Amino acid sequence: MLEARIVKNFHGFKLDMEFKTDRGCMGILGASGCGKSMTLKCVAGIEKPDSGRIVHNGRVLFDSEKGINLPARERHVGYLFQNYALFPTMTVEENLRISLTGRDKEKRIQVSEQIQRFQLQGLEKRLPSQLSGGQQQRVALARMLLCKPEMILLDEPFSALDGFLKDTLQLEMLELLKEFSGDALFVSHSRDEIYRFCGHMILLANGESVVKGLTKEIFRKPLRVEAARLTGCKNISLIERISKYELYALDWGIKLKTAEPIEDSICYIGIRGHNLVPAANAEEENTMKISLAGSAHTTFQRQYLVQNASNLSSSKIWWIWEKKESDAEEMETIPLYLKFPKEDLLLLS
Repeated sequence: MLEARIVKNFHGFKLDMEFKTDRGCMGILGASGCGKSMTLKCVAGIEKPDSGRIVHNGRVLFDSEKGINLPARERHVGYLFQNYALFPTMTVEENLRISLTGRDKEKRIQVSEQIQRFQLQGLEKRLPSQLSGGQQQRVALARMLLCKPEMILLDEPFSALDGFLKDTLQLEMLELLKEFSGDALFVSHSRDEIYRFCGHMILLANGESVVKGLTKEIFRKPLRVEAARLTGCKNISLIERISKYELYALDWGIKLKTAEPIEDSICYIGIRGHNLVPAANAEEENTMKISLAGSAHTTFQRQYLVQNASNLSSSKIWWIWEKKESDAEEMETIPLYLKFPKEDLLLLS
């Protein structure tokens, strides 16, 4: 278990966060510059917090009050850097061997085992510049695990990879994390990666944790407007409360009934684009007559930008329609009405 309280000040920015991990992989999700990588560097001992305390499995790694600050080499932490940080003038074998101590024969055996495990046969004498991005990542992972870390830190591990290679290596990483018995911290700006890899997560914004908890629960019910945005909700409106179960979405110009009571702390309503559904007529609950304001289709989705047809000054809303093989290339017409299912509305503070 990792328990951390980290405070570090920069010019115009302050990282101030506190968290505790359970066994398995915990994700830290946030935009660029929010403090994700700095959090990992403080845990690893690469950076020193201004104040706080970091404890792993009962062993104090850092305590500002007691003057404890273990050097990185004594923390038993494996760190996969964003750019992999391989030594450019060393071959694959040499990059792996440098992590080891002991007799040469033992080193050769351990390096050989990792080369087999990470499918690096035939690349032993190559320099990092002669490797693909995926091969470099495998070397970096092999080197990290040779140190037998008690905890691993993964800093945007797929940001430098293309689509097909990324998908393949993500499957390999999932297997690696299943086999690893220690704690793992996974940093990413990709909500899909965090959802896929991490049972628990922290949402980080401007150096502070916004929400912590079970990953699937946070995506299902983000509770805070910042959390909704970070988990990919594009449709968010300020509200005016009408009753315990009814509100007026000020930005969309529509009255909506909710499945849950609207507490006094609720200031916003949100709905994910794929949860909007076509409606037959205006008589259905939570239905809006729409007009098309634009579209931006992807390979597997149709993304429509719509707005309230009776109030064209209202904010636009993203409606996402998953393509099916039987669908025509383009919809000939979009529906006249869209429904906001009350069970899919996000009440946000």
